[in-house]
Amino acid sequence: MHTLSDFDFVLPEQLIAQHPAPERSGSRLLDGRAPTPVDRVFRELPAQLAPGDLLVFNDTRVLKARVFGEKASGGKLELLIERVLTGNEVVAHMKVSKKPLPGATVHMAGGAAAGGFDATLLARWPDADGPLFRFALRGPAGETPWELMERHGHLPLPPYVERQQNAAHDPDEAEDSERYQSVFARAPGAVAAPTAALHFDEAVLAALAARGVERASVTLHVGAGTFQPVKTENLAEHRMHSEWYEVPPATLAALERCRLRGGRVVAVGTTTVRTLESWARSGQTTGETDIFITPGFRFQVVELLITNFHLPKSTLMMLVSAFAGYAHTMGLYRHAIAQGYRFFSYGDAMLLQRAAPAD
Repeated sequence: MHTLSDFDFVLPEQLIAQHPAPERSGSRLLDGRAPTPVDRVFRELPAQLAPGDLLVFNDTRVLKARVFGEKASGGKLELLIERVLTGNEVVAHMKVSKKPLPGATVHMAGGAAAGGFDATLLARWPDADGPLFRFALRGPAGETPWELMERHGHLPLPPYVERQQNAAHDPDEAEDSERYQSVFARAPGAVAAPTAALHFDEAVLAALAARGVERASVTLHVGAGTFQPVKTENLAEHRMHSEWYEVPPATLAALERCRLRGGRVVAVGTTTVRTLESWARSGQTTGETDIFITPGFRFQVVELLITNFHLPKSTLMMLVSAFAGYAHTMGLYRHAIAQGYRFFSYGDAMLLQRAAPAD
């Protein structure tokens, strides 16, 4: 039985990618399917797949969900809007020195009177002890929460990517607006990118089509909980965050065609794995999932995985170890560090094969 400490490793700070590679498909690709890893470039991916394989992407789109404002007292405040509910209500993380009480109104981006919007705190969410907060938003012209975020928000980059998010002018804003979205991002709702998808560009997609590799999409709106550290040494005590997902009918049909022709299901990213395996376990094509995949998990759908390099002690690291085998995964990480691969959201990628259930 693995514990939290088993997923720790020492990462030199200079290997944490602060910017994307000059070209999406110019990232490195560590091919970890065989016992001995092979160093490749991501644009070589199509040649590593077979005609009849099915690539499944997560088509979620990252919201400009981070908004800065202040309380009525003038104290600074930051909201990270996790999801939009009905009407003008949203659920958000709140970063502030002293939290306001329910009923209080805070002024975001200058407040509604100055062209921004106001947010009235309604309650904690999802219950009285929940970690998030439910707000009602009000702009000067009755804008929807989606419109308010698009106009006044910032992309919620991961905490390890250093940016001047609260500055009047962020010199990296244009780069991040383009490169922290996949080229096929469609459904708005995520507060973090499905980062394995960031390596795909039109040239790679065209090469995959020419190779005879089919494409399909699922949607999982990645929540801020993806960066939440696991704090319990006993993994069974960790409470996994919940995220909304959907497997559309067209993808169900593509999965069936792949099965009938003997192709392999290739998941682009851990979020796609969580979506497909949640559907396989529950039979539900849409809903909330808090699936926690650790070594010993029995995969039912995914046979190959494209993924980035993840944080030490993270649930994503555990999922990858469950998929490719714990010992093999840790060996690949040692290789990647020794060879200077770039880590995390803007970093390089791995291509992995599902291991036989063992560790």
